[in-house]
Formats: sequence, structure tokens, C-alpha cells
Amino acid sequence: MLKQNHIVIIGGTACGPKAAARARRLDPSAKITIIEQRDNLSTATCGLPYFISGVIEDEGDMIARDTDYFRNVFDMEVLTQTRAISIDRNSHTIETLDLASGKSNTIDYDKLVIATGSTPIVPDWEGKDLDGVFTLTDLPDANAIRSYVQQLETKEIAIIGAGLIGLEMAESFVKQGFNVTVIEALDWLLPKLLDFEVAAYVQKHLQDYGVQLLFGQRVTGLKGDSSGKVSKVITENTEIEAGLVLLSLGIRPNVGIARDAGLTIGTTGGISVNQYLQTSDPDIYAGGDCVENTHLITGGKSLVPMGSTANKHGRIIGTNLTGGSDTFPGVLGTAIAKAFEYNVGRVGLTESEAHQHGYNIVTSLVPGPEYADYYPGGKQILVKLVAEESSGKLLGCQVAGPGEAAKRIDVMATALTLGGTVDDLGDLDLAYAPPYNSAMDPLHNAANVIRNKRDGLARTVTPMEVKGKLDNNEDFVLLDVRGEDEWKLLRFDVPQSRLTPLPELRQRLSELSKDDEIIIFCYTSVRAYQAQRILNGAGFKNVKFMEGSTSAWPYEDYLD
Repeated sequence: MLKQNHIVIIGGTACGPKAAARARRLDPSAKITIIEQRDNLSTATCGLPYFISGVIEDEGDMIARDTDYFRNVFDMEVLTQTRAISIDRNSHTIETLDLASGKSNTIDYDKLVIATGSTPIVPDWEGKDLDGVFTLTDLPDANAIRSYVQQLETKEIAIIGAGLIGLEMAESFVKQGFNVTVIEALDWLLPKLLDFEVAAYVQKHLQDYGVQLLFGQRVTGLKGDSSGKVSKVITENTEIEAGLVLLSLGIRPNVGIARDAGLTIGTTGGISVNQYLQTSDPDIYAGGDCVENTHLITGGKSLVPMGSTANKHGRIIGTNLTGGSDTFPGVLGTAIAKAFEYNVGRVGLTESEAHQHGYNIVTSLVPGPEYADYYPGGKQILVKLVAEESSGKLLGCQVAGPGEAAKRIDVMATALTLGGTVDDLGDLDLAYAPPYNSAMDPLHNAANVIRNKRDGLARTVTPMEVKGKLDNNEDFVLLDVRGEDEWKLLRFDVPQSRLTPLPELRQRLSELSKDDEIIIFCYTSVRAYQAQRILNGAGFKNVKFMEGSTSAWPYEDYLD
């Protein structure tokens, strides 16, 4: 009689339960044990900001599968409120601690899965243990925050860190009537996910909803009141009143038990795994937030903690636990978030990341409608595309705005996975009908801008470069080719600005000097590019257009 395969899984949030469920479907006879230190399995942690805001009302909706489901339907042993203390690889055993009774136990395994997730980063600041200081990683955290805000005597809340959780929680708190200040040590919103132009586009939207954004501010500590509750955030430059403080400073892979067992930890700090998601011990697999992944663009190792990745890991591990040989190719850092009425997504490399990895790049910044502009109700998006200059290979994309961003990010994730180029993207046969898209999708337009740059047709400057010229009071012509009605609504109030509507440009060429540097803009840059070609055809050499034009101008400065 064959020995029953005993699979033990440490961790019950995403990767662990997925691995267990897959293993059970493939091997109905295996003995499967899940060890989880919390009360529940399969908590939908990515939905916690929406549970706190009340969009998701019922706590039960945050549990994808309850514990009894795994016990009764999958015939598994589920040990909740149980912590795995150590792994003895020689004896194939795990020491556990029952957190309710304090009793220890030893469990044997044939195959082991480490899915221990991550731990929030909490600096050793004075005041970090005050009442009202929270992190957000699980359902108990969310319930504690919900309870705390109900008794807050102040409307002031501070979020330290402008990452994804900070962004989502800013919306959650504002919608509950609180005044929110987001404090970020770096220089813009979502600094690890977005380049400045796109981040600034989103920042203006948050500010429209009253969110106070403080960048370049390093927190040094927290102060409390006489009752031990947090009351202020202290930075190098100022003090911010706050009755609740959310620490949203990122996470670290939870690798303690793996390190103590002698498993290899990668250069990123995550558990090192091979393509089969095996650790340095072939009988031990690992997945989810605690492991490092291969980046599909650079080939290097990265930490990309996402629930989607954890579930993919779990399925592959479950297959391989039961004799399979599935492989995990890697990640692209794909992410998307909701920020009030804006959708914000990225995939692949940002411009700054591409530079850091040694790529010579070309980019485009293209605003446009989510579908045909003559079909009512369409909303804008801003697309930034990053490609390798020599080959045209796509490297990354960012999309933000009130319009449909997710499908563009998903198209780009597919294109990047398949090693596509800007030519591939520009010719991609995407679905078109006026309620769903324009005949040329914004991604087509972004690819075509790069193609035009490559072919020497389009010459551009960024909004940041234009602002630098204005700040330095440089001598150039900022040529507005919009209509006069648009000019009356919004214009650059600077001496360099000159209005010449596009239909009049050919007739008014004599008003411009071929010796001047001319930078052209309109609303989205479509007319500005046409104007650049007209001027080039008339012998003007020093002519460029501002990418994104007024739609992508991320500043309050100079606009009237």
C-alpha cells in the first residue's frame, strides 16, 4: 500500500489555501494540513480599504472560503490560531504553538509549503505604540480602524506613505467625512509605481477632493495626548494634527521561519525559489508575498506583493506538490488602484526604472478619450508608454484618469509578456465600436508617437522641460494652436505665449521667426503635432510640441 502523501501548508491567506485546494483536486487521497495563526482562512485582504469605508458592509464578505469549507468540502485539517514556530528539515517536522492554549505540538510532513506573507514596515519611531496608530494587513486591523474612527473627536487623519494602501485609504477616510493628510518622504505620489508626470496628474485629482499631500517630508516621530492617544505626526519640518495615523510604508517578506530553517534567502530579502517555486530544499515550496520573483523585463529579482501573484503561485505549487511540473515565469509589477474617480495603473518598468536598468529609452505621453469622442459620456485617460529606443521593444506603461484604464493595462501586460514592440502595439487589432473605443485606441496613439519620434517626424518636450524654461524666463515662443474659445477658458499667462489657431497657421507663418525656438501646444497635442509638421514643412527647424499639452500639464503654475 502506498504511503499517504502528507502536505503541510504554513499560511492561510491567499497562496496557501489556493495550493491546498489545487492539491486536493489533483490528489483526493493526500493528507493536507493548513496552519494559520489567525482565526480565518482566505481573507480578501485587498478589499480591506473598501470594508473600512463601508462599501463592503458585511465582514463575512471578506472571507472567500470559511474554515469549515476547507474541512468539510476539501477534507483538510485546518489549525487556526496556531503558529508554526520552527521547521526541522532533517526529520521533516514542524513545531507549532496553539495560541489559545499555549500548547506546542509536532507535525510531520512529506511536502511543505511556506506561504507566510509579509509584515508591515514600522519604523522605530517614538510614539509608534500610541493608541490610534495602525497598520493595515488583515481583517482584525480593519475592524480596529473601523471601531476607532467611530469615537474620534477630531476630523484629522494622517497617512504616512503614499503607496497603494495609502492612496486607497485616503479615499476611504475622506468618504467618511475626515480631513486626510498624506505624508510621503519621496517627491511624488506612488513613487515606486509611477513617473512624475502621471503621479502629478493623479495628485491634482486627490487635491480636488481635499486631500493634503506633503512630499519630501520625513517623519521623525509621533506625539500623544495625556490619555495615550496619538495627536500629532512630527516631521523634520512641521507638526501635523492627527487623531488617527495609518502607517502605509510598505511591507517586508515574512521569512523568519524559512531563514531559521536554513533555506536560501534572496538578495531582495524574499525566499529564493526556482521556476517550480521550490526553495533550496526540494521538499519545501514557497509562494506569495514571502518570495522573490523574476521580473519578466529585466530578468532580475524583485518583490511584487500582490494577491493575484499569490494565487498564481498557489495553483502552481498545488500542481507540483502532487507530481506535476508547472513553472512560474515571473511578474511585470502589474498594479491598478482606484483613487476617487480616477483609475491608476502601471505595468512593466517606469521611465526611471528603465534608466536604472541601463536601457536607452524613448517615451510618449498621450491623453485621450476612453472611447470615441463623439459618443456621449466618455472620460479622459493619460497614457505614458516606455520603450527601448534601438529596438522599439515595449518596456512599460502607466495609465491614469477617470476613463477605462484597466483594459489598457491588461493589453499592455499581454504585449509585454509576449515581448511586443511599439510596431506590434500600433498595429494591434483591438475591438472597436463607439461605445467602447475609438478607431485608434489611446495605446495605438501612444505607440504611434514613439514611432513618429523614431522616424524623425515628431520632436517633443515634456511639460517638466517647459516649466523649467518658464521658471528660468527663457526666450522662446510658446505657440498655442487651439481655438480662441478654448484660449478664453484656459491659457498660459506668460509673455512667451502666443495664440495662432491651427486653421490660421499657414496664413500667418510670417508672424513667426525661423530663428526662434518654438514649442507648440493644444489640448491633447494632436493639433500641436500637426502644427509642428506644418512649420517643419515651411522651413522652421527649431520646433517641438509639448507632450500631452494642457491635458497633461501637472502644475498650477502659469495657467490662468
